[in-house]
Amino acid sequence: MDRTHGDYMGMLATMINSMALQAALESKGVQTRLQSAIEMKEIAEPYVRRRAVRHLEKGRVVIFGAGTGNPYFTTDSAASLRAIELNVEVILKGTRVDGVYSADPEKNPNATKYDMISFDDVYGRGLKVMDMTAFTLCKENDLPIIIFDMDTPGNLIKVMNGDQVGTIVRN
Repeated sequence: MDRTHGDYMGMLATMINSMALQAALESKGVQTRLQSAIEMKEIAEPYVRRRAVRHLEKGRVVIFGAGTGNPYFTTDSAASLRAIELNVEVILKGTRVDGVYSADPEKNPNATKYDMISFDDVYGRGLKVMDMTAFTLCKENDLPIIIFDMDTPGNLIKVMNGDQVGTIVRN
């Protein structure tokens, strides 16, 4: 299979995950809107920046599915692009580890966790936070990233409440 086909299949998988997230939030009484970079009018609105802004102004959670709608761009790049377009304050990146480390903590038990680190230090130390296109977009647009363990119950709420969870990457 060529890369383009694989990337489009990945976009479809993100739509399934986005629909599951939407259903979970709505079951808790949260108003949501699902927008897709690929037309799927039966299940999602098309991504339109002004419409997304309006939904946010009305207090709705907007979920973006299907990445950018283009192959060769990761979901991290899509998240960074949408965040910059919508002028958000921070990107929350949920992962399997609880922040940024000096080495992969799953392979190196002596890895040191950073509570805060600069974009330049991440570049200089060759650390892996997200794909470099997404990371550079965030750096160039002064958009901080909070990396946290998404598998620990309550972490997302803690991050949203401003508690120190994970690692903050900023200029």
